[in-house]
Parts: sequence; structure tokens; C-alpha cells
Amino acid sequence: MVWGGRQERVRLSMVTVQCGLPELEKEVDEKIDQFTAWVEKHPNRRSQICLSFFDEKQRHPGWFVNKTERIYWEQWFINLHVMSPKRYSKSNSSKGLTNIGANALEETSTRRAALESLINEVLFQIINFANEKKDHIPAIPDRIFNHEIMIPR
Repeated sequence: MVWGGRQERVRLSMVTVQCGLPELEKEVDEKIDQFTAWVEKHPNRRSQICLSFFDEKQRHPGWFVNKTERIYWEQWFINLHVMSPKRYSKSNSSKGLTNIGANALEETSTRRAALESLINEVLFQIINFANEKKDHIPAIPDRIFNHEIMIPR
């Protein structure tokens, strides 16, 4: 799994499943790119991504009524706090610079391991929850479920 902006990509040793539907994978990749661009413009901010699944019901047209109504049967709100890596100032001594570089490398490694562990934990929570609570999910259609991925703007 690769995560990060143009400046810095983080490689995590995780294996994720993809659905194999090119149009859905393209949409997800586009949303990731949009979110990454948002994060680069708004560093160190909390945000939320919402993944929604819904059915559409036709309504009788009226004066102020939309012709279709979305009936959401599942929504996932994912709260995120994306933090920029710490920047280190230059030191006058080469020994100080070496120590800072070693500390930065160690801190990056520690942060990466913590991030990987946290993502694994959240993914397993999602998988366990999704496997336990299936009664509300409609029959699997012969197409992609109606869905919406909302990111900050």
C-alpha cells in the first residue's frame, strides 16, 4: 500500500484487496488524489471522509420535490488527522547534523510502524463489523452498489 502526496510517499507493508472493477478503482484513486491535494493545502488538520451506500427511489414529481430520493443503507464516517512530518533545522556542527539525521530516520521509522499498526487495526475493525452486521445490506446487484465518496473541499 502506498500513501502520501507528491512530496513524500509512505510505503506500508500491507496487502489490501481490490474489487477488480476498473471504473470503481479509478474513482477511488481520483478521490485519494483529491484528498491528498486537500491535505497538502491544509496541513496538520483534522478531516472526515464519508463513504455512503444507498438505493434510489423514484418519487412523484412535485413543486419542490426531487424526482429521486436517496435511501442510505450504510454510511462510514472516517475521521482523519493527517500530520506533516517534523522538519529539523540545520546545525552548525556536522556531529549535530548527523545526530539529527539519525533521530529523524528513527522517528520516521517509528511513525511508519505506528501508522501501519493503526491502519491494520482499523481495517480489521471494519472487516469484523461488516462481517457481523449484514442484515441491512440489500441483495447484491449485477452492478456496483450506488455509492458516494465525500472528501473535504
